[in-house]
Amino acid sequence: MVTLRMRIQMLVQKWYQVFESSKIPQSFTLLYDVSLRFSKPFMAVSHYICLASVLENGSNYQDLLMEMTGQKTVPNVFINKTHVGGCDKTMQAHKDGLLQQLLGGESEVYDYDLIVIGGGSGGLACSKAAANLGKKVMVLDYVVPTPKGTSWGLGGTCVNVGCIPKKLMHQTALLGTAMEDARKFGWEFSEQVTHNWETMKTAVNNYIGSLNWGYRVSLRDKNVNYVNAYAEFVEPHKIKATNKRGKETFYTAAKFVLATGERPRYLGIPGDKEYCITSDDLFYLSYCPGKTLVVGASYVALECGGFLAGLGLDVTVMVRSILLRGFDQDMANRAGDYMETHGVKFLKKFVPVKVEELEAGTPGRLKVTAKSTETDEVFEGEYNTVLIAVGRDACTGNIGLDKAGVKVNPKNGKIPVNDEEQTNIPHIYAIGDILEGKWELTPVAIQAGKLLAHSISLKRAVELYGQENLEVFHSLFWPLEYTVPNRDNNRCYAKIICNKLDNDRVIGFHYLGPNAGEVTQGFGTAMKCGVTKEQLDNTIGIHPTCAEIFTTMEVTKRSGGDINQAGC
Repeated sequence: MVTLRMRIQMLVQKWYQVFESSKIPQSFTLLYDVSLRFSKPFMAVSHYICLASVLENGSNYQDLLMEMTGQKTVPNVFINKTHVGGCDKTMQAHKDGLLQQLLGGESEVYDYDLIVIGGGSGGLACSKAAANLGKKVMVLDYVVPTPKGTSWGLGGTCVNVGCIPKKLMHQTALLGTAMEDARKFGWEFSEQVTHNWETMKTAVNNYIGSLNWGYRVSLRDKNVNYVNAYAEFVEPHKIKATNKRGKETFYTAAKFVLATGERPRYLGIPGDKEYCITSDDLFYLSYCPGKTLVVGASYVALECGGFLAGLGLDVTVMVRSILLRGFDQDMANRAGDYMETHGVKFLKKFVPVKVEELEAGTPGRLKVTAKSTETDEVFEGEYNTVLIAVGRDACTGNIGLDKAGVKVNPKNGKIPVNDEEQTNIPHIYAIGDILEGKWELTPVAIQAGKLLAHSISLKRAVELYGQENLEVFHSLFWPLEYTVPNRDNNRCYAKIICNKLDNDRVIGFHYLGPNAGEVTQGFGTAMKCGVTKEQLDNTIGIHPTCAEIFTTMEVTKRSGGDINQAGC
């Protein structure tokens, strides 16, 4: 016996199906209007219109349809076995391109199966993965030069003007500190040790150049077509690519991935773009920046200020409000205190309002005027270089997303996506830093939104779990390598946040000390596996290391006990 549900399912198997309750359905008008806009019109639409009101058990049809689709209104549209919705949703599906896909629009021949816009970490990973699946893929990447004229090769921010050069220059600073320590360990050298910025910069840039070339070779080996051109949508499935000579070429694709990343934000004050630099310029400077003012309190600002000071430069960091907004403030303030003890000056509660050139040169001399955020006080200072590090903006404003129908948050340029990284246009995806509400990290871009691990701040933990349900264990420590030089005694710090309601599972991990990235990576894996305080206590520490401090923590923050460490 054919049930009512079976009857509906049989009807839905037809290519086009509209359930309507009126004897003169508006669906005819709707479908006719839509069909005129497609290369493949609706065929015999009227044959597939079911008038629920004139069918036997019509009201039962409507009740069952609501149960199956959650839709109370009519018309109730199905296309190619897929429930689309009512009139408004059907028209929206047409506008978004979904209707074209359901009608077989993807049978259209495109130049590529996939075009990736952006050749950074996420874009390269995505393009090579797609090529491995047998897809015809193109990568378009073009770096718009900074106001200072700086540009770079394939690989994105991390490789060219981010993590890689930053860590190499940080290593340069560490070597300087190591030489200071060396005399305490018996090394004797009488000549004055100086640092040559140009030598360092050339070595770092040469290494980055080798990475740029390696990425190009990798794409070629995967049969991915790499084009150094600026991409801009002109239609939902069509982009215009403009190379550095201004030549325009058009390409089409069945699907697109947006991986355009972000660029540093400027201050919007007189002289910022004319005389200041950003992290996009710093790593390619042909000269030592000299006395430097770093504007901002982000991790980019503190990292750059830290290694510049480590090279022996006079560095001041101008902070509008707090250090490292969004980070655990206990850790942020400890990092700031540590930097101050190592020569970095902080000018807090000030914002620049004007930058003027006093003398041109490499470096020249600049005058910075700033105002207090709390009083009428005005500050004026002279510097050789002003480095702006106040945040980054998504590169989505000039790539024609409006022509493709992609929704963008007008406040920050970020793109909302679903759990599959899909935008509101079904054939257009987005990954990396341009996503709304996602983590702006290279590993996240590479894994397309799969978080490796993250530490929750104490403030956020309290909001989620309540102060009474948390236990915080912490300790100072003195790295063995710092003992002979007799520096930074009990200045390093470790902290974990545990959820008492979940067997003291570790939900927050914080470390201030040498090789922080290496230490945190290992414990990040443990946190993903649900590590608890008891499991850390039962772990035999590798001695002597800094990381073993997490296996011997006994003092809770609420106890107020002494956390200084003595001996080994």
